[in-house]
This record gives sequence, structure tokens and C-alpha cells, in this order.
Amino acid sequence: MKRKSGLLAAAGLITLLIVYLAQTRNGYFDSKVYYGAIQYWFRGDGGMVYDWLRPGTPYGFTYPPFAGLVMSPMALLPFGAVVVIAIIATVLTTALLTWWFTRDLIRRRQWTVWFAYGIAVCLAISFEPVRETITFGQVNTLLLTLVAGDLLFGLSRNRKWAGAGIGLATAIKLTPGIFIVYLLVTRRWRAAATASGTAAGATLLAAAIFPDESREFWTSALWDTNRVGVLSFLSNQSERGFLARLPIAQVESKVWLACVLLTLAFWAWRVSREPDDIMGGLALTGIVGCLISPVTWIHHCVWLLPAIVRCVEADRKALGISAYLLMTSRLTWLWERRPRPPLELIGGNLYVWFSLALLIWTPIGTRRSTEVHAEDKILT
Repeated sequence: MKRKSGLLAAAGLITLLIVYLAQTRNGYFDSKVYYGAIQYWFRGDGGMVYDWLRPGTPYGFTYPPFAGLVMSPMALLPFGAVVVIAIIATVLTTALLTWWFTRDLIRRRQWTVWFAYGIAVCLAISFEPVRETITFGQVNTLLLTLVAGDLLFGLSRNRKWAGAGIGLATAIKLTPGIFIVYLLVTRRWRAAATASGTAAGATLLAAAIFPDESREFWTSALWDTNRVGVLSFLSNQSERGFLARLPIAQVESKVWLACVLLTLAFWAWRVSREPDDIMGGLALTGIVGCLISPVTWIHHCVWLLPAIVRCVEADRKALGISAYLLMTSRLTWLWERRPRPPLELIGGNLYVWFSLALLIWTPIGTRRSTEVHAEDKILT
């Protein structure tokens, strides 16, 4: 008991040190963008939230107006309070997600629950995308919690509200909309309708309250890629980022579109064959969302966690463990600045390569994952 307590305490201290070192690099940059935009919007000279840019940068508010509505309490708080709330929210949602993803593994292996779970939380927080979410002040784990909770506790139990969490996440940030496509591919018509209706309802609510901002977002800000950063920056670990970093003058958009369509086709083939495996569907859909998005910063890759856990608990331990270790190590940042080490095509795109490997080899439809109660099966 004492030995395990000591080991867990040591793991916790190491995790705190890792997060602190990451904070010195990132400095809650994204929270500063959100905060500055919301302050300008509600307490400025009457301009729109999309008018504000962080001084000295091209970065501004990039989310739909509904996200601005959700973040509006920032207008009443000092920045320090916003940072504290963001850190607490990310740590708590990460702890909750870790329990959802690892509880079956812990019970099946008959590990000491409090110790195994505590170590798992430390590992999850140390995972680079999660610690970057903390130190940038991002919302990624909150969105993953909405989607995962919806699938694991709404869809798997055939609840009437299944799809609502996915819809809310999509209204806050568009990329979780890939999970609506997942619902359609796996023939969950009611949940897909609920998700679509929730996203549309939240979007229309924001449009009714902020008509000018909604018009600006959907007609201009959404399409302005300069607001989110340079596509070729190393942190963009999507297929589009990979193509932008190739040592050639320019890659046609048609090439990227072809890559996206091939990726979507393979993903749809895999998830449609095992529609009852909802955890597997969550894992594969999170991967494909990262790959096909034009911009997937490293902190967005929290969506890879379910796939890594699935690999570790099934028969792909080498893939899961190597993906975790290399994504946690910051190895890919060796290729950030010139002169770059050799093998840039591999090292500078580690997340892309591992995402593709996870998409291909993450087990889905295994015996364990399809053991569900009768009421949890989908209706066809």
C-alpha cells in the first residue's frame, strides 16, 4: 500500500513538472486569444468578435458564434480566473475520460483500481496533446467528453437524447461534425437527426442573438485560413499539413481532396463492418477527424487517446505503446527549425504516420468490444 502510494505520488509530481515545462513554452496562448476577443466583443467599442486580432499576430477568434455565446462569461472574469477554470476543466475532463476508456482494462486485469487509475490519469495528462491543451488553454478535452459521453452512455444504451452531445460539440467547433457522419454510416438515423438538429438549433440560437457575427463567420471568417496559422507549420499534423510541408513548390488542393476521400472511404468501410463496437467507432472516427481536417494542431490530437487505449488493451500493444511514447516525447519538434535533422519526412510528421497506422490497425469488433447488453445494440 505504502509503496504504491509513493509511486503514485512520484508519478503525480513528474506529471506536474512536465506540464509546468510545457506551460513555459505555450503560456495559455489560446486562452489569451479567446479572452481578448470576448472582452473586445462585449466590453469594447461595439465591434464584432471576429474583428479582434491578438496584437502582433494574425490570430483571432475562429470558432462559430455559438462558441462565443458559451464563452461569454469570460467578459465578467479576470484573465487569471479564466486560466484556473480552464485548467481545472481540462484536468477533470481528462480524469473522467481516462476512467471511461480504461475501466474495463483495469477490471479485466484485476489491477488495484485506485493505483492503476491514478497512473493512467498521470499518463493521460502527460500525453503531449493533453498537456498542450492545458498549457494553451484549449477546449479539446471538453469536446471529447461531450462526444464520448454521448456515444458511450447515450448511443450504446439507445437513449432518446443520443446525438445531443455530438450536436453541441459541433456547434461549438465544427470538426466534431465528423461524428454525425459516423452516425449516418452506421445507420443510427435517430441519433444522427438529434445531433444535426441540436447543432442546427444551437447555431440558429446564436444567429438570432448575434446576426452580424453569424453572417461574418459563415461568409468570411470560416474560410480565412490565415486566422488559424500557417498550414505548413510543424504542429499541423493533418494530411493537409503533411502535403504543405513536402519539399515541392505547391501541392494542388485536388491531391489533398483525393487523400481525404481515400481516408474517409477506408474509415467508412471499417466502422460500417462493426457498427456495434461503439468504442471502436469513437476511436476510428477521432483519428479520421484529425487526418482530414485542414488544420490539426498537436493539441487537437487528444482524439487519438481512445485508439491508443484500444490498441494497448487488445492485440496491438506495440503500436499503442510506441504511439503514446513518441507522441509524448516531443520528438517531432526536433524538425521545427532549420537546420533540420535527416528524415524530416518521417520525423516531422510523426502524428500523421501514427494516425494512419492507428486508422489501419486499431482493433475493432474484437470479442471483448462486442460483448454488449441486448438493450445496447443498435436498431437496424
